[in-house]
Amino acid sequence: MNPHTHPLKRALSRLTAAALSAACLMLAYNSLANDSVTAKPIFSDAEIKAILSHGPWPAPAPLDITNRVSGKREAIEFGTHLFFDERLSGNGKISCASCHVPERNWTDNQRRGAGIATVERNTPTVTNLANSRWYGWDGAADSLWSQSLRPIIDPRELGATPQHVASVLRDDSEASCRYRKAFDAAPSADDQAVLVNVGKALAAFQETLTTGRTPFDHFRDALARGAAPSTWSYSDTAQRGLKLFIGKGGCANCHSGPNFSNGEFFNTGLHGNTKADAGRHEGVRQLIQSRYNLLSPYNDEVNATSGANAERTRAVSLSKTQLGEFKVPTLRNLMLTSPYGRDGTVDTLAEVVRHYAGVDPIRLHTKDGLPGKPLNLSAREQSDLVVFLESLTTFSNPWRPEDGGRCDFSSP
Repeated sequence: MNPHTHPLKRALSRLTAAALSAACLMLAYNSLANDSVTAKPIFSDAEIKAILSHGPWPAPAPLDITNRVSGKREAIEFGTHLFFDERLSGNGKISCASCHVPERNWTDNQRRGAGIATVERNTPTVTNLANSRWYGWDGAADSLWSQSLRPIIDPRELGATPQHVASVLRDDSEASCRYRKAFDAAPSADDQAVLVNVGKALAAFQETLTTGRTPFDHFRDALARGAAPSTWSYSDTAQRGLKLFIGKGGCANCHSGPNFSNGEFFNTGLHGNTKADAGRHEGVRQLIQSRYNLLSPYNDEVNATSGANAERTRAVSLSKTQLGEFKVPTLRNLMLTSPYGRDGTVDTLAEVVRHYAGVDPIRLHTKDGLPGKPLNLSAREQSDLVVFLESLTTFSNPWRPEDGGRCDFSSP
């Protein structure tokens, strides 16, 4: 087999090339980060506590009790193949990996995603999703497996139907074999049930995609051990930016926890002159109407209709949302996921920081309905904050494609 014709092997080849580019970027980062010209920062006990709350990393992630194959090795293997399988799309030319590219931190670095057609929003990364509660920019999915179904059946993305997906699995001996190993049964005659299981296998794979440890994580863990901060491994510039992040900048109010996101929704005004997008408000409407939400019979949770996950979905209400709210994204590997914002109209981290430094209170309102307050960060403070944000990126991608050979249903 020509290695350049197999999607998993093509991914490995591209990852190798990406690693070389990443090494050059890291040299540039180290040069900037070591440019310290002001006083050495000192952290108070309260600040250290705040810093420690952003770890440890990787954060432990429990299995998804709504997905019976979460964490199952055979499902992860099946989901890996599905992620790169263009046959799932309506035109046979697009896979999940067409937009979520491994060597681009599982995004595409385009302003807006494009499958069969171009969509209105930027492609988010699929890393570090295992501990999430809502999925997508608008939170229109309440599980990773239901989120995995959305692009498959969206006519602008993969443009498939349940019937098409199910027929691909029934008609191909390899795909059918992997399905049986994952779900202990052959693809049934129920197209919807087969489609949902495809989403659950895809979710099992995506749960394994965790970004690596960063310069910040090493600094944070040194503080946890009571070790003195080292400017050799973590510059004064980055430390000053960290103080701003947890203090004056107020960034940690939303970008909290080990994944630097509280998983909630806000209107920050970070978008260009693109058309209005209802965001979370429309997402809630879609979630309530979805036949794949956690109130559906596809939820594998014990006592699904009264379980904690279903209760959170049942409690969702349009009255609790505001137009233009979008999910707070993770800041991990931020340097690799430009352009930024839900519509991809912001090109650099410096522009992102500049937006929040002088945000217009008229455009930004907080959850209590009161005007937001500009941070009034100086040029030097903005520069420090950018260097800190850069320190949340690692250029090591631990994922490597494994073909696994032909499927043998008789093997364990």
